[in-house]
Amino acid sequence: AVRERKVEPEEDNMLKITGDGRKASVDMRLIDRSNSAFENGKTVLASRKIFGIWKQTEADRSTQIVFLDLGIPGGKTFGVYQDMKNQLVEKGVPEEEIAFIHDFENKVKKARLFEDMNQGKVRILFGSTFKMGTGMNVQDKLIAVHHIDAPWRPSDIEQRNGRALRQGNENKEVEILIYATEGSFDSYIWQLIEGKAKTFGIMTSGE
Repeated sequence: AVRERKVEPEEDNMLKITGDGRKASVDMRLIDRSNSAFENGKTVLASRKIFGIWKQTEADRSTQIVFLDLGIPGGKTFGVYQDMKNQLVEKGVPEEEIAFIHDFENKVKKARLFEDMNQGKVRILFGSTFKMGTGMNVQDKLIAVHHIDAPWRPSDIEQRNGRALRQGNENKEVEILIYATEGSFDSYIWQLIEGKAKTFGIMTSGE
């Protein structure tokens, strides 16, 4: 109906549809807080995986970063960060070992957080692409990078993964985990990123 211009742009458009589709693929409570949590939803499975890695690497105090651009702290929508933190705490992760980058608003506090990550005091850090994509040196003990949602640009994926795939990391191997909800907008977004990456590769290679 949108493509055939049967709907007024103010009422609905592809940007709004894509935005709602991205939210629904993460957690339906981002669309409407009255929705119930999906027991096999993306955030539940991701929290389970994060906890498993946390437990397995307890002796080495390895760390993990979790990228999510939706449901950030202080936002108007449902707080996905806090919900996932609650799940992890319920499983047994100490609350002080979990941090949100959005709670560290100045350079001094961020520097202290980064030091705590590199020492393994804070072992799970949540943040958005904008807040954690660049300028963050927390690689010393990073064992896993979790992509709960997809950003818009291939370069964002490189920046996200680049937090762990760099010199100074004591771990020889790092897990890169991408989560997708079956039958959702996730496949559409990831295909867009793939297409952009291929186009950019052709342009830069001169073929």
